[in-house]
Amino acid sequence: MSTEVAAVAADPAADEGERDSHSTVGFKTLMLGSIGVVYGDIGTSPIYAFREAMTAAGGTTGRFEPYVVLGVLSLILWALIVVVTLKYVVIFLRADNNGEGGTLALMALAQRVVGSNASKVILLGIIGGALFYGDAVITPAVSVLSAVEGMTVVTSAFEPYAVPVTALILVLLFAVQSRGTASVAAFFGPTMCVWFAAIAIAAIPRVVEHPYVLLAFNPLYAVTFMLHHGVIGFVTLGAVFLAVTGAEALYADLGHFGKRPIRTAWLVLVLPALALNYLGQGALLLANPKAIENPFFLMFPPWALLPMVVLATAATVIASQAVITGAYSLTRQAIQLGLLPRFEIRHTSEAHSGQIYIPRVNTLLLVFVVLLVFLFRSSSALASAYGIAVTGTMVVTALMGFVVIWKVWRWSMIAAAALIAPFLFLDLTFLAANLLKVFEGGWVPLVLGGLVMLLMMTWRRGSRLLFEKSRKLEFPLLDLVAMLEKRPPQRVPGTAVFLTSDPTSAPTALMHSLKHYKVLHEKNVILTIQIARSPRVDPAERVRLEEISATFSKVTLKFGFMESPNVPKALAIARKLGWQFDIMSTSFFLSRRALKPAANSDMPRWQDHLFIALSRTANDATDYFQIPTGRAVEVGTQVAI
Repeated sequence: MSTEVAAVAADPAADEGERDSHSTVGFKTLMLGSIGVVYGDIGTSPIYAFREAMTAAGGTTGRFEPYVVLGVLSLILWALIVVVTLKYVVIFLRADNNGEGGTLALMALAQRVVGSNASKVILLGIIGGALFYGDAVITPAVSVLSAVEGMTVVTSAFEPYAVPVTALILVLLFAVQSRGTASVAAFFGPTMCVWFAAIAIAAIPRVVEHPYVLLAFNPLYAVTFMLHHGVIGFVTLGAVFLAVTGAEALYADLGHFGKRPIRTAWLVLVLPALALNYLGQGALLLANPKAIENPFFLMFPPWALLPMVVLATAATVIASQAVITGAYSLTRQAIQLGLLPRFEIRHTSEAHSGQIYIPRVNTLLLVFVVLLVFLFRSSSALASAYGIAVTGTMVVTALMGFVVIWKVWRWSMIAAAALIAPFLFLDLTFLAANLLKVFEGGWVPLVLGGLVMLLMMTWRRGSRLLFEKSRKLEFPLLDLVAMLEKRPPQRVPGTAVFLTSDPTSAPTALMHSLKHYKVLHEKNVILTIQIARSPRVDPAERVRLEEISATFSKVTLKFGFMESPNVPKALAIARKLGWQFDIMSTSFFLSRRALKPAANSDMPRWQDHLFIALSRTANDATDYFQIPTGRAVEVGTQVAI
């Protein structure tokens, strides 16, 4: 295992404004991009959300009473208004960390201001991040399968092929991830615009025929339905939540598009289209109760069915793409924050640092997604597994949001609680309703989230213990430099860079180099890499240089947790500070630790073995920090943990 050098450092207060890069791109372009990426998941929910909610409310056969249809519609509409519009679009888009959003970005923002309670905030961030991976596995499976099932409306002969075709589409989707999203991103926005226009236009005739459904905007229908249906109403609420499962993407993709484009797209196009479509499905069900089989596709005329199945498949692929790239971004943030081992991260665009590809994550997602498709075999069955992960993440977001509003925005505790309490109550209600589906498939995201949470906590705890143990064995750097200046060993030409996470102690690689080679380079640099709690760091603050002696100096490189560290590129900035950095005359020394369980460990034996196994999966530091392999020297040591 390579030396852990990603020490978290404090950064300046977060800027509440959007990133400057947003102003350099056209507003319309950003809004179009947000329609294609941010709203893919929530935009395809009408395919299955209303069907599942009505099935839970009244079964699959028989005529539905108008007040039941209106009650379910009212629940869906007000969920969109309260959860998505008020909570995320109006409030949480303001809680940005230097223009970035998402669970871990919110965690980093809250962590700076809670002092001794930082560990609790980190735990919340780990829970939220872990549950997101459960969502990332289920979303592609349920979205693509629900779209492909539309072919069974065209012809029942297609039914046996729905699962294999879905699996094939998913395999192709994950196979092209390595090429990056830039080449297909240009089609995302226009395709989703066509999608939202199509689902809205198809609903208009149905609503005109039965304008009675517009009464669903009256929240009393939602309240009455819940009061008169007891447990059935509670179960229905779990299915209603499917209509807002993409709400977290609003916040997670904040850094890509900015507040205004995301807000404008939601209010001008997405919300009206979704509301119209749900009303149209409700009107159809009032006219033809048998349409409960698939109210979304049966709302279209027969000649439009096949084109809509194709468009729906494209839309669900886009929805899947958004959550897959979200998993990549979350993984990179988790690595930077010391919650996961270093994985290989490939950049797929020279212009956009956020477009990345992580092979290991891609492979694991593909395996789990395809496994779920063959295990559940229908979107209705998968819908039971959906929701728990998202509601759990929303609860975490609300809790950390309270801390941010109270401590960062400097509201009074009472005012912050008054603002968040209604949303938290609603999120907890949705979570409780979804927990009823644990034995019907809801265990899947819980197991996946629990597994990821265990890995994150093990890695964080093991890394801290390893750092503390290594620190006890290290020699003070200033004492070593003073000794070497008095009695210098044999000098060799060039510069040696020693990577360490503790700049006050002599790096292990330096000690072993002196012990075995008994030589010292003409220039020696003690390099520390810090990961700030802000998403990005100004290049002017990237490098800090400190002279220790004529032959020794300290260099600190600072990166944001959304950035991929590029050490040679950052060191080139040091030329402005007086260091004539030349990569061809520089050698990078790193220590590689071989771990083994200690007799008296601070972790259980099983957790020791898990941490050691995780350390073996970590990518080489030379690759992670983008150090040329021909300029790197690794020195091995054995450590008991």
